[in-house]
Amino acid sequence: MDFKPLSQFIDRITSWRIPWAEVLVMQNNVPVFRYRSGFANLEEKTPIRESHIFNLYSMTKILTCTAALQLVERGAMLLNDPLAEYLPEYAEMTVKRTLTNGGIELARATRPITVRDLFVMTAGFSYDIETPSLKEVFHRTNGKVPTREFAAALAKEPLLFEPGTHWNYSLCHDVLAALVEVVDGRRFGAYVRDMITGPLGMRDTGFGLSEEQLERLAPQYEYDDALGQPVRMDENRYRLGTEYESGGGGLFSTVSDYARFLNVLTNRGTSTDGVRILSPASVDLMRTDHLDDNTRRDYCRGRTDRNGYGYGLGVRTHCSSAGSGSLSLAGGEFGWTGLAGCLAIIDPESRLTVMYAQHLLNSQKSYVHPRLRNIVYACL
Repeated sequence: MDFKPLSQFIDRITSWRIPWAEVLVMQNNVPVFRYRSGFANLEEKTPIRESHIFNLYSMTKILTCTAALQLVERGAMLLNDPLAEYLPEYAEMTVKRTLTNGGIELARATRPITVRDLFVMTAGFSYDIETPSLKEVFHRTNGKVPTREFAAALAKEPLLFEPGTHWNYSLCHDVLAALVEVVDGRRFGAYVRDMITGPLGMRDTGFGLSEEQLERLAPQYEYDDALGQPVRMDENRYRLGTEYESGGGGLFSTVSDYARFLNVLTNRGTSTDGVRILSPASVDLMRTDHLDDNTRRDYCRGRTDRNGYGYGLGVRTHCSSAGSGSLSLAGGEFGWTGLAGCLAIIDPESRLTVMYAQHLLNSQKSYVHPRLRNIVYACL
């Protein structure tokens, strides 16, 4: 293996506009390459270190779907169950419909939202966190917005389409976190700690940080084109309240911690020291493409980096090498990304796990991620 091209790529992007980047490559459960470059704090010229904590954003979704799949395994719920069996406020939903004259009307939904719709992003939700109902729950709970209260508030908003008929990236996995709370009885963060991060020894992954961990939190940046440089932008606007545990984007972690979790999925559900968090059957179901022709058009629309990929239970999944131009295995590699530029590559067939991290909001991930993926596979 020769990973020099990968280190050169990391150096190139951190000398371009990304303040820092780190990549960890594991094969056969062993780290075979790790490299980091750049400054965690640009103003103080603090180099990025292994102990630095950052926002995972939507890479949280992989863990959230893992948590929910654990409940499916135990028979606590089924993918085809109506969501309203557990969250009754979703029993009678309305759908926005566009009239021939361009106007909008609200009509009663004819299809129920299912548990599967939450996993697969086909429930009909948006990612609008400024809706009247969400603003109301923020004020009513004095800025706390517990996860269960969030889900009840979101149910008051009309859907964008009939459940199951389209794919739209949305707050589905935040509602999935609330579903876990209702089905299990624990707060989502407590469930994650008890059932996933605790057993795996992931001490730096969670929805909140201790004082010691706050000192290790890397500053977050956004590139300002007018200034020609990154500027500090530390807020995670998807943490809607002080008690809100966002299943869609709320976790903090480190490269080492989250790589440990990702490698469990590479091992089809069991850690190297025998901790099982999912069955192989559940991991295979997670990485199965759940899209049909209609939802696939939605998923790929305007996103050439998704060509050749489908969408499973909260993850992209590689379906066609010819379509993607990716050097990774079709039918093997899966994972997801985060708003600030994180990337997970999980490949059980190649026994490969890649955890890549950066902390830049306008992340350039459509440029970085496909190139990084191809470089990794070429280096093996």
